[in-house]
Amino acid sequence: MQASGLRGLLGDKELMRAPTSPMETGMSDSIRQPAEWAPHRACWLAWPSAADLWEENLPGAQAEFRELCRAIGASEKLEILVPNESAARDAERALAGLEARFHRIDFGDIWLRDTAPIFMHGLDGRLAAVRFAFNGWGEKYVLPFDAAVSARLAEASGHATRSHAWVLEGGAIDVDGEGTLLTTEQCLLNPNRHGGATPSKTEVEKRVLAAFGATRAIWIREGLLNDHTDGHIDTIARFTSPGVVVCMQAHDEDDPNRAVLDEIAATLEAATDAQGRRLKVVRIPSPGRVLDEEGEIMPASYTNFYISNGHVIVPTYGSRWDKTAVDALASLFPGRKTIGLPAKTILTGGGAFHCITQQEPVAKTEKA
Repeated sequence: MQASGLRGLLGDKELMRAPTSPMETGMSDSIRQPAEWAPHRACWLAWPSAADLWEENLPGAQAEFRELCRAIGASEKLEILVPNESAARDAERALAGLEARFHRIDFGDIWLRDTAPIFMHGLDGRLAAVRFAFNGWGEKYVLPFDAAVSARLAEASGHATRSHAWVLEGGAIDVDGEGTLLTTEQCLLNPNRHGGATPSKTEVEKRVLAAFGATRAIWIREGLLNDHTDGHIDTIARFTSPGVVVCMQAHDEDDPNRAVLDEIAATLEAATDAQGRRLKVVRIPSPGRVLDEEGEIMPASYTNFYISNGHVIVPTYGSRWDKTAVDALASLFPGRKTIGLPAKTILTGGGAFHCITQQEPVAKTEKA
């Protein structure tokens, strides 16, 4: 339902309607995250509004956010978090004409891939909003309200909630929907996600596979330079279909990630998925040396794309490799329109399009 005025703004009373226990819906214990290319009911995002965080980059971040929403909104509903009525009015003006619904939920910043629940299918076909603990990416960026976003958004979604007490961010995991999961040692085995303790890889893998309904994990050692997420997988390697994974390749001599990108490709080329297939690894260009206004290297990535029902939306950075990367990705998604949109201002906050989106799949009992 398209919002008119603030009629789309949902208050606390409506947010409290959802059940908080799987037992209230009779949902099966077995759940699985579908691949991102499976049909979506909606995409959840949070309107950039924190002037103290974004400073002079706020207008640019809002403009890039608006264009992203227009592309997503062409084929799926938008669920937008707004922290107050002023932000709601701004967001409504920016997204006028789109099928957007606004939720009055406080948040620290817009990185819902990591702070929101992850929606998964139960064996009965219904959805569960699966929640994990969040500690500000290893306590590096602890902002008010971020740790509570998962619970509030899960309530707003109306789906049964599953909760895990251990820390995990959605950007640290990518799945093929057929039992295979990609992740990195740099993030999942980092002591800063485990209260300073050194975790057992075997135990971490066991609980992550169980939580996502997967049977095989493929581990990459580390991610991009200056990535404050400690190597989130969605900036270095993504499934594009079962058995096919995309990663990047340095084409510029001064690319700061050349060695890491080659190691990532080698790891993937040696891997097999949950179905016993050797992965087909497709390499697209790296953006190369992308710098911020202070001359610092940014963790720019073309794999931080979002797969909507109708589009694949690729972040671009003003690099000479933008078009080549978008065209290469288009060949992997023949059923969707692949487009590149500017994301360098959003990247000043630490991530790009995949980092600020969280898809809500269609329940198997519903139609797209």
